[in-house]
Amino acid sequence: MMHSVVHQAIATVWRLESGRITAHVARVVRDVGVAEELAQDALVSALEHWPKQGVPDNPAAWLMTTAKRRALDHLRHRQMAEARHEDIAADLQALGADHVPDFVDALDETRQDGIGDDLLRLVFTACHPVLSTDARVALTLKLLGGLTTHEIARAFLVPEATIAQRIVRAKKSLSEAGVPFEVPRGDALGERLSSVLEVVYLVFNEGYTATSGDDWMRPTLCDEALRLGRMLAQIAPQQAEVHGLLALMEIQASRAAARTDAQGRPVLLTEQDRSRWDALLIRRGLDALARAEALAPAPGSYQLQAAIAACHARAARAQDTDWARIADLYGALVRVAPSPVVELNRAVAVSMHTGPADGLAIADALQGDKALRQYHWLPAVRGDLLAQLGRLEEACAEFERAADLAGNGRERTFLLERATSLR
Repeated sequence: MMHSVVHQAIATVWRLESGRITAHVARVVRDVGVAEELAQDALVSALEHWPKQGVPDNPAAWLMTTAKRRALDHLRHRQMAEARHEDIAADLQALGADHVPDFVDALDETRQDGIGDDLLRLVFTACHPVLSTDARVALTLKLLGGLTTHEIARAFLVPEATIAQRIVRAKKSLSEAGVPFEVPRGDALGERLSSVLEVVYLVFNEGYTATSGDDWMRPTLCDEALRLGRMLAQIAPQQAEVHGLLALMEIQASRAAARTDAQGRPVLLTEQDRSRWDALLIRRGLDALARAEALAPAPGSYQLQAAIAACHARAARAQDTDWARIADLYGALVRVAPSPVVELNRAVAVSMHTGPADGLAIADALQGDKALRQYHWLPAVRGDLLAQLGRLEEACAEFERAADLAGNGRERTFLLERATSLR
């Protein structure tokens, strides 16, 4: 029993601190793969010592100190070019210090030099565009989320060996490409930041509405994306789109408890019990949106999406929703980040504002778009709008087509039930 309590404590502190530990070691050894191995060595040491000696008073500092000592040993045994000797000496001197600085103090210190924090360097390295999107997602969850390979594989419903290969190849690709462990500057920062935010939002979306499997949601992924978003907001506080993405995720996550019924079936937004929405997450989201708006009066795509989510959050009842503003916001989003999916969402907003015929006209114009050929929400939206217009036979066919395209079991069942109800 005692060992299980200790192991639980280790798992908890590792989930919270692994990203910071790996980031610190990576700055020293300049290799993400090696840094992860050294951080894992510290975890193994905790598993060996804590059940016998008890959990230390400051478990995070214990893990950090152990990892730093592993890095010290690694540097002592590694042969370096003459040009790097002075850097190594400085690293060894720093690593040899007995004092383990408080993370908050270190964070405040690094903020004096732009956004050059170790964690932020690790985020930008793990999300480097040299990697495929799948590899970026897997590596980010492994290094920054503290998830095991098994947990990542289970979350995305792929074999564990597949995730393991992605992670190994990702670290190898970073090493072979000579990706520097640093935060990009100037124009490159904006380009790379968009990649980081894309990865975090991909993780959140997969948790919020799973693309496959039998579960409508995967809360673990939502939680990890929120944690990464909050971390980014702390270490990149002047980046408006970071706050915009965080606002969007906080507000969307606030609806989690109301998005399914007692049997786990999906509940549409307009039919959800809003008393079950999480008021704290809504407040956090609105605060983050206010920070984004203060930083960037000309909103980016995440800020606009957060503003749309805020319209829903501020409406006490579905019928109180400001659909006119939502339609306008989607229009702005189409201009900032043109996409057929955004246009489809605009069709829904327009239909709620001025009627289903107007929304259907927009959706019909998207039917020839190749990007939406396998996108089940296009026939699903058309089915709903056709049903509202009394064209029930056409609506039924669209819901059945949407069900055939849906990869998620809950969505498929939901769409087939819609079709059946029309008969």
